[in-house]
Amino acid sequence: MLNLPNRLTLSRIAAIPLVVACLWFDRAWTQWLAMSLFVIACVTDWFDGYFARRYHQISRLGRFLDPIADKLLVAATLLMLVYNGTLHGIHVLAALIILMREILVSGLREFLAELRVGVPVSQLAKWKTGAQMVAIAFLLLRDVSPPVVTSTGLVLIWIAAGLTLITGYDYLRTGLRHMAEDQPTPGGAE
Repeated sequence: MLNLPNRLTLSRIAAIPLVVACLWFDRAWTQWLAMSLFVIACVTDWFDGYFARRYHQISRLGRFLDPIADKLLVAATLLMLVYNGTLHGIHVLAALIILMREILVSGLREFLAELRVGVPVSQLAKWKTGAQMVAIAFLLLRDVSPPVVTSTGLVLIWIAAGLTLITGYDYLRTGLRHMAEDQPTPGGAE
C-alpha cells in the first residue's frame, strides 16, 4: 500500500502530462492552469518530504521516485517552454544548463549509491530549486501576465542556471574524488 508521501510524489508525476497538455493548447486559460498545476506539483514536493519525515514514512520507493519526479517535472516543462518560444535565443542555454546538470547529478548519484556514498542536498541546491521553480511558474504565464513577470522569470532562470553550475560542480567534484579512489585492475582492463 502506498503511503501519503509516495502518493504525493506520484501525483507530481501524474501532473506532468496535464502541464504539457496545457502548454500544448496554448490558450490564456491553459497558461493559468499549467502554472497552477505546476505550483501545486512543486508544493507536493515539499509536503511529501515533510510527511515522510514527520510520520516516519520514508521508504525506498519514495527515495527513488522523489528526485525522479522533480527532474521529470522540470525537464518536461522547460522543454515545452522552449517549444512554445517562451525560452528562445540565448535563454535556451539556461534551460540546457539546468537539464544537463540534472542528468549529471542523476548519474553521479547512481554511481555513488553503488559505492554506498550518500550526497546530501546542500542549502545552495535548495536555493537553486526554489529559484528554478519560481522562474518556471512565472514563465508559464508569458501571454497572460505583465511583461515584468516574464522578465523576472528570465532573470530567475539565469540565476537558477548559475546556481546549477555551482552545485553541479560540487556534485561532480565529490564524484571525481570517489572515482580517483579506484584501484587499477590487473592487466589494465576495466
